Amino acid sequence: MRVDDFDFDLPSERIALRPVRPRDAAKMLCVRTDGMADATVRDLSRLLAPGDCLVFNDTRVIPAQLEGVKLEGQARIGATLHKRLDLRRWQAFVRNAKRLRVGDVVDFGAGVLADVEARGDDGSITLAFQGDEPVELLLERTGTMPLPPYIAAKRAIDEADREDYQTRFAQKDGAVAAPTASLHFTDRMMAELAAAGIEHATLTLHVGAGTFLPVKADDTADHQMHAEWGRIDAETAARLNAVRARGNRVIAVGTTVLRLIESAADTDNIIHPFEGDTAIFITPGYRFKGIDGLMTNFHLPRSTLFMLVSALMGLDVMKAAYTHAIENEYRFYSYGDSSLLLP
Repeated sequence: MRVDDFDFDLPSERIALRPVRPRDAAKMLCVRTDGMADATVRDLSRLLAPGDCLVFNDTRVIPAQLEGVKLEGQARIGATLHKRLDLRRWQAFVRNAKRLRVGDVVDFGAGVLADVEARGDDGSITLAFQGDEPVELLLERTGTMPLPPYIAAKRAIDEADREDYQTRFAQKDGAVAAPTASLHFTDRMMAELAAAGIEHATLTLHVGAGTFLPVKADDTADHQMHAEWGRIDAETAARLNAVRARGNRVIAVGTTVLRLIESAADTDNIIHPFEGDTAIFITPGYRFKGIDGLMTNFHLPRSTLFMLVSALMGLDVMKAAYTHAIENEYRFYSYGDSSLLLP
């Protein structure tokens, strides 16, 4: 399909720069193939049925945005880590990368040094951090939260983002972008869902900075999706299969959860245990095998995520939903409002 088919006009004032407080006070647009209705996130317990299962991503965002100086030549370097290679090596998207050569050393401050080890075909740089301390501790010392470009371009990253850009489910270090659909959930809301008989499960997908990369191709067939590491254990896979077998729904909370479940599901609609990289790219025409609905925030024009929701609900349905959201002052993107998509 033409990438232009997924374009729409979004006024800049619709982009949320801070989350609402409390988190569960966000608006939510409930979209079905036969219509839509305005709601709030707190309404979720009445929009789902007892026995349905919400699936969350338990990845934890690390402070992966770094600012430093090349030791030889003093060039200023900005780096966003996006994929762990091993205990000490990360791939990074680098600002001012043309000033770096293999073998250079970058000083990120607070005693954090990294060697430039390689250049990737995608323009990324492989950084090997010096020393014996876990890289996560080094990042806590000198890194900042890697807010999406559409927020970071409009305001400075501050201490509030360390809490705001982390979900209540965050347990496993490794993401450089938040699974933002889960940002709306609070302890109060989880108690309400449990009281309504709605179950929940978790899996892990370490979201990479590639999720923010623009689609530069003119046709979706020519776009190469970024890879991210994920894991679904055997117990979770069996539980999700049991939910569907008894006639209830598996609702992915976020596109990261949806993409991992679909990567693990076979053509017989069975979800299997999964561990490894996935680069699944979902566009209209895709047959969903493992999920029955999706809760997600509002996405960028021409993005792979808007293509994904259009695959789930239909392009015309989603364009109408986004037009409604813009006209009714819904807040867009990572800190914005939510949608519940039920095909």
